[in-house]
Amino acid sequence: MSFVRNLGFLREAKLRQQLIAGGFDLDSFLNTYKRYFKLTRLDKPVGILLLMWPTLWALFIASQGFPDIGILIIFVLGVIFMRSAGCIVNDIIDINFDKNVSRTKDRMLANKKVSLQEAVILMLGFLAVSGSLLLSLNSQTIGLALGALALTLAYPFFKRFFLFPQAILGIAFGFGILMAFYEIKGAIEPVGWTIFIANFFWAIAYDTIYALSDIEDDKRIGLKSSAITLGANVRLGIYMFQSIFLLLMIAPVAVMKTGVIYGFFWFLAALYSYYLLKNLSLSNVNYQLLFQKNQRVGAILFLGIFLDFGIQF
Repeated sequence: MSFVRNLGFLREAKLRQQLIAGGFDLDSFLNTYKRYFKLTRLDKPVGILLLMWPTLWALFIASQGFPDIGILIIFVLGVIFMRSAGCIVNDIIDINFDKNVSRTKDRMLANKKVSLQEAVILMLGFLAVSGSLLLSLNSQTIGLALGALALTLAYPFFKRFFLFPQAILGIAFGFGILMAFYEIKGAIEPVGWTIFIANFFWAIAYDTIYALSDIEDDKRIGLKSSAITLGANVRLGIYMFQSIFLLLMIAPVAVMKTGVIYGFFWFLAALYSYYLLKNLSLSNVNYQLLFQKNQRVGAILFLGIFLDFGIQF
């Protein structure tokens, strides 16, 4: 094993020497790659998953089973590219605020490790790729995608004046659901709207937890959030939002043959939600970790949908 490991190191060193000899600066390339990777938050995939799970719920429910593989790939890639572009948009607009928040002061634009010009070019690149994916979808789906883009661009500004900016995020994060139904069904069925509303409350719940991490900094620099607006009732508000979400997520049973398997996983999601939210009462709660773990609720629900429709694949 040590011989194989040493051989691997020798090959890597030889490759590095060849690249340098050819005028290619590998270290510079890797450093640039890491900076861009962090700018787009691809090193923190939780945001992608929070967008992905609702989109997958809708794709599988609208398809009554496994969706067309081409559509599935387009939607998955679309989520990744649009979320990455959204992170860059947010950092560009909030660059002066991020410098003054302890959690965000080391972001690539705030600490000037990535220039504004680089960020804009990268953002346009991600948007261009996202746009190319839309070309194979129907016109209604494309229209919804443009609506999602408009909300993505507008969301950072709402934090300046709107007392509940998490509501805007909740709408934006649900567009994948509406797009999935329009693309597969040609219309948004009642179950689609119900899931959209459910996801709206879920997004408010987990993003309010997220906002609790920055509540003191946000107050100091004048930004708004649901955590600040709810004040002493913030924990009660989170419980209510998560509960409404879970109650509405019973709706997929209506389009399943029995819904028994999904019902079991819904119960597991409810139990896990209770496990997470009871930590809000702890004095030393890690809000960021709590926020990150919330995506598992979406994963559990998706697994239930996938398995319940599995007998029809």
